[in-house]
Amino acid sequence: MMPKNKGGKLYLGLMRNFYFLLTVATGFLATQSIAQGKTDAALLSLLGSNNHPAMKQIVQDPLKYRCQIIYTRINRNEKQEPSFQHYYFNYDPKLYFNPASVVKMPLAFLSLEKLNTLKIPGVNKYTSLLIDSSYPGQVIAHRDSTSANGLPGIAHYIKRALLISENDPYNRMYQFLGQEDINRSLHKKGYPDAIISRQFMGYSEEQNRHTNPFRFINGKGQVIYQQPAAYNRDSLPFSQVIKIGKAYMNRNDSIIPEPFDFTRHNNISLGDFQHQLQSVLFPESVPAKQRFNLTADDRNFLLKYLSQYPSETDYPKYNDSVFYDSYVKFFFRDSTRQMPAHVRVFNKVGWAYGFLTDISYVVDTRNNIEYMLAATVYVNSDEVVNDGKYDYETTGWPFLHELGQTIYRHELTRKREYRPKLNGFGIRYDQRNKKDVRPVITTVDN
Repeated sequence: MMPKNKGGKLYLGLMRNFYFLLTVATGFLATQSIAQGKTDAALLSLLGSNNHPAMKQIVQDPLKYRCQIIYTRINRNEKQEPSFQHYYFNYDPKLYFNPASVVKMPLAFLSLEKLNTLKIPGVNKYTSLLIDSSYPGQVIAHRDSTSANGLPGIAHYIKRALLISENDPYNRMYQFLGQEDINRSLHKKGYPDAIISRQFMGYSEEQNRHTNPFRFINGKGQVIYQQPAAYNRDSLPFSQVIKIGKAYMNRNDSIIPEPFDFTRHNNISLGDFQHQLQSVLFPESVPAKQRFNLTADDRNFLLKYLSQYPSETDYPKYNDSVFYDSYVKFFFRDSTRQMPAHVRVFNKVGWAYGFLTDISYVVDTRNNIEYMLAATVYVNSDEVVNDGKYDYETTGWPFLHELGQTIYRHELTRKREYRPKLNGFGIRYDQRNKKDVRPVITTVDN
């Protein structure tokens, strides 16, 4: 569900490239009857002001690239209370995209919520834990070499999932929550079509229904809470058949000449992801039942690691030449690999099967601007799924960067009655200890 739109009309600025815009609009309208995607003319014209080749080819054929965009303008009143106006390009909650690692974001929120719901003395996000095995294929986790104390914990899993989008932390949060509770919780919060059905472990459907037992321990290694293994007996709403591509590569590296079946994969709409992030950033902007049960410390923790850079982080100690500051900031990711010093992006990205997605809230503390931007695009020109050959470098990332810069430049000039008073939420980011001689982490599964 999306909040009701508020605010005035979008400031369009000067109309440039009139003939290109006419071509874009004509081409889009030709596919609109097929795609049934919602498009606001104001956002369409804004996108058309950018002549970059990657931007032009995708905006002119959004159906081919399964491209969807939600640009959210934020206005403040005299009391600094925000209101939100959403603008859409080819938005259709039924148009499937593979969310990949974006699903780590709601699982991070739900993991913190569950800890608060348990209300067990001594058990919180910083408590160390041990993960055991109770079903074929499950993997234990009794150590975590990337944490300060060498032990696993929910807080550290969330850090790893957000900083550079590691996969194992997602699997562990999935196991902690359980497939049943994940989906029931999301549906109860107003996301009835959301489906989280699988871990990133190559498991069968039956294996994904089973989740590991957990033991939370104190500083002396004593167990203070045990969570038994769980099994989901609920049916998941796989009502929509989703097949994409002309062929796919199977586990035996053989090409199968038929579309790849995404029907039973994870599935959450772009609008739902945007709304989930907004509910944590601005809890008062959504109905109470749609908020996550988070403490003030939980929210500050999430804001910090949604926006902190790998180069600022000691645990894990990532190689910042590999995992550079804009590594998971797609709307600012370019050849410089740098981020503007006065900009912070609170976001979650995902990339897999040729899909690229970014759900972002952008803050510029020097120019006092803020906005949200969510986008997904599919770049797989050979239409063979799962072969690892996608057009990320040539088309996908350039498009998302140009999209991000188009909106950012527009926000820099957009007139506001009241400028937001931004201080980065008062977050104190970590600083890498330059005397730390531990080896850096150069390779992860993400």
